[in-house]
Amino acid sequence: MRPISKKLVFFIVLGLLVINHTTEAQVKRGTFIPYSSAGLGVGTANYYGDMGGLGTPLKSTFGMMRWSVAGNYTRHFTPRLAARASFTYARIAGDDFKMNEKDPTNLRFPRNLSFRNDLKEFALIGIFKLTPDNRSYDRRPQFGTYLFAGIAAVAHNPKAKDAESGDWVKLQALGTEGQGRPNYAKPYSLIQMAIPVGFGLRYKINDRFDIGAELGFRFTFTDYLDDVAGNYADPAAFADNPLALRMANRSQEPLAVRKGKDRRPGLSEYVQAIYGASPGEDPFAVLQGQNYGSAGSGRGNSPTQNDSYLIGMIHLNYIIPSQVKCPPLK
Repeated sequence: MRPISKKLVFFIVLGLLVINHTTEAQVKRGTFIPYSSAGLGVGTANYYGDMGGLGTPLKSTFGMMRWSVAGNYTRHFTPRLAARASFTYARIAGDDFKMNEKDPTNLRFPRNLSFRNDLKEFALIGIFKLTPDNRSYDRRPQFGTYLFAGIAAVAHNPKAKDAESGDWVKLQALGTEGQGRPNYAKPYSLIQMAIPVGFGLRYKINDRFDIGAELGFRFTFTDYLDDVAGNYADPAAFADNPLALRMANRSQEPLAVRKGKDRRPGLSEYVQAIYGASPGEDPFAVLQGQNYGSAGSGRGNSPTQNDSYLIGMIHLNYIIPSQVKCPPLK
């Protein structure tokens, strides 16, 4: 690791002194009265993983954007510090065909994998207000900004659409990379941890209501939000489960299952560019001849990089009064 420079230490110390001085100035105006708020939010959800990575941020962010909803409770302890408990329900999705339809020579195009995953996230968040509060909730600034970070538990269960039945099937139970079978890894967990970090903006509508916009990135500890991470398993491992065999290797399916589009034109372009096939050759036969998807070959594109997701949300928050003001006694 690089040693911390003296300039960096100086600016960190200076920043802490400025923050401390500002907070003390706020407190001197009057004792800060802690208060709480509760809110609801709606927004977007974006996935980054083996079917759409951070290497192509614009395409990954806008190509497969899905939805999210949330509820939260926040306790404001000081002019600058607050803590929040929240529950977020979000859907993420990925599709090799959709992401690479305009560039079928990409190595992900012939793989033809897709998924969707409904995430249930419970998070505990610490909030640092860049714009501090005044001494009571009704005197908070009209406009505020903040940073946040915390820890979250995420329940997930990736699914994919079966081309034969048209049903969305749960992938973890199938062990599409051989998980749970002899000589393969154990099944991945459907409960994972994540680190949320991000920033937000807040606008005071009136004494009791705020509206805010927030963007938060989630770093996870799994590469299986999309059910894709390692290598193709031996097809013989799925001898007892034809559905698992179909979902493990989808390179021979003629249609992109989510949209029903014909894959042949793109595959023809792929095998000509990658394998030097002639325009008249059957692209599926060429893939088979090249042992595409053979046991031990790469199924996931980023075995050392965990999956992540991004939540963008608009919140409406209700300020819960700290105390009830009684009328004066006559």
